Amino acid sequence: MKTLDSIPTTKIERAGKLVKTGVKIGGNYVKYYGKKLVNPETSKEELNEDNAEDIYDGLKSLKGSALKVAQMLSMEKNLLPRAYVDKFSLSQFSVPPLSAPLVRKTFKRYLGKYPEDIFDSFEKDSINAASIGQVHKATKDGKQLAVKIQYPGVAESISSDLALVKPIAIRMFNLKGKDSEKYFKEVENKLVEETNYVLELEQSREITEACEQIPEIEFPKYYEDLSSERILTMDWMKGKHLGEFTKTDFNIELGNRLGQSLWNFYMFQIHKLRKVHADPHPGNFLISPKETLIAIDFGCIKEIPDEFYVPYFELAKEENIKNDAIFLEKLYELEILTPTDSEEELHFFKALFKEMLTLFTSPFNEEEFDFGSDVFWSRIADLSERYSKDEQIRKMNGNRGSKHFLYMNRTFFGLYNLLHDLKAKVQVNDFRRYMD
Repeated sequence: MKTLDSIPTTKIERAGKLVKTGVKIGGNYVKYYGKKLVNPETSKEELNEDNAEDIYDGLKSLKGSALKVAQMLSMEKNLLPRAYVDKFSLSQFSVPPLSAPLVRKTFKRYLGKYPEDIFDSFEKDSINAASIGQVHKATKDGKQLAVKIQYPGVAESISSDLALVKPIAIRMFNLKGKDSEKYFKEVENKLVEETNYVLELEQSREITEACEQIPEIEFPKYYEDLSSERILTMDWMKGKHLGEFTKTDFNIELGNRLGQSLWNFYMFQIHKLRKVHADPHPGNFLISPKETLIAIDFGCIKEIPDEFYVPYFELAKEENIKNDAIFLEKLYELEILTPTDSEEELHFFKALFKEMLTLFTSPFNEEEFDFGSDVFWSRIADLSERYSKDEQIRKMNGNRGSKHFLYMNRTFFGLYNLLHDLKAKVQVNDFRRYMD
């Protein structure tokens, strides 16, 4: 793959790149409507594929937050057309890496030395290039290491990048009014944290030490003396990405065992630590040669305050969803309903969230839950399909819910998807034995 010798870092350069992408998308629509005039049966599939290709190509050369948002959207499999999901999910693995001279320059700036002066060996070609940084393999004192290097300018361009993608997100999620700003601020704050590798090192140590007691899950060790705010060094972990593993012919028992470890890992963090690894995509987990789960990349950690945690999990109880008074009370506490809602909005969103929560919280109300069940996933797909076509939703203000929903829902939806890919049947309360 071609390497990058530079990345656009100024607001004007980055905006110019997105304007060019917009021109290409305009051309795609002209082509689509031209074909539709000739053949009215022409589907939007080709248009979606062309647009996804051009948007991805524009974002991948920018790196950073815009590409990270595309990566986040690729996890929302029921939100975007398939072409976008397939293309945006490449941002986990298929992004042009930095050239060797730019890597050396970054080392010199942030660790004061070139990589060859620090490590016994350092592979100049990256093993993995993603949205915010790329990983190189190195050795020191007999240890195999993974060295993550952040792309230049990524941290400084977060605000301007989000300003560029904000109009798209507002249209996609039907956000209205000044209240929508809280969601963008939440994303911005998390992205700022993800570019702080000193913070990531601290978070990784805290969570891995707390979760060491959970069996069949491993974590890399992190090296503070070989790290800085833009460079992070950890053990090289051998294994197959979970996304690759789930495409192999693994047996049911192994899928259940790995799924149970993954479920316990997440539930322990949420209920014991009140903070969670909020980036559960397949690229952040490996399956080791001895068939254990390896968790990597602790850049995106979501803290869960009590004022959100308590009503959020009270609404996960079936009896509370069925109790009209409690249900309404929790919807107000979680900012799903507001005092300014009209009677129509109140009835509409109460019914909508009752149906959604009954489905999405169903795993919490069983002793054992089968995430491989096609019944569960077809119900999610049907619900998503129905509401995506609902004209009434499009007229309503989409500013619904506490800002904390953004990363908590992302965490659960990503976790559910990983468990589905593993075809895992999990014991829902098994994690509680590690809580003392």
